[in-house]
Amino acid sequence: MWIRRLRRTVVAILGLGLLLGSPAHAQNSPEAQRVFDRARLAMGGPAAWNALRGLHETGKVAGRPYHRWVDPLRYGIRTETHLPEGLFVEAYNGAGEWRILPDGIVTGSVEREVMAEVRSDAFFGAYGYFFPSRFDLRSTHEGVRQAGGRSFDVLRVQPAGGEPRDLWFDRGTGLLGFVIDETGPKQGRTELMDYRRVGQVLIPFRAVAHGGGRPRGEERVLERIVFPTADRNLFSLPPPGS
Repeated sequence: MWIRRLRRTVVAILGLGLLLGSPAHAQNSPEAQRVFDRARLAMGGPAAWNALRGLHETGKVAGRPYHRWVDPLRYGIRTETHLPEGLFVEAYNGAGEWRILPDGIVTGSVEREVMAEVRSDAFFGAYGYFFPSRFDLRSTHEGVRQAGGRSFDVLRVQPAGGEPRDLWFDRGTGLLGFVIDETGPKQGRTELMDYRRVGQVLIPFRAVAHGGGRPRGEERVLERIVFPTADRNLFSLPPPGS
């Protein structure tokens, strides 16, 4: 019974996903593109980033072990978090969003707000703003802001079909310092720090999220990241019975 309900849900998700995935936005503004070019150069250079075919993170979020796979070529993200009650899996393949709860129940959503949020998670997790030829997006330069004695170029970036985020790039180092979400009830900000070189690219190994319904700051610590070619099967629902 749940399989039939799930299939109906997936069909609806796919239909909505096609709408969300349709080209809708202009590309980076010239001012924003200059900031992105500087950031990408500071984080390893265009050749190094263009060579990536996938990202696999291992670490802890709020002290709980997690794995995350992201596809920088086209929309795809999967996160597995080890909760006290069991393994929680959530994923998105560019068309459909789905979850496997710790009790084994498989679910998903066709709500536009949920789809837009997870689409943005996939986009920003893949550093999609570095690849305007791969991901349709809109970006604007919102000005210069000050925080903690540093100056930041603030860019508002919105992937097609997703939610916008404000990205604060340090004018001294070129690195991304803050990601701010001002949409809906989950408004919050994430501070990125502890950049380390992995292979040819520079990656933030620590992020602290505030707001978004969190009673206190939630820390995500990256323990390891590798860059295998993304397995697209990871982002889609497993066949029934598997």
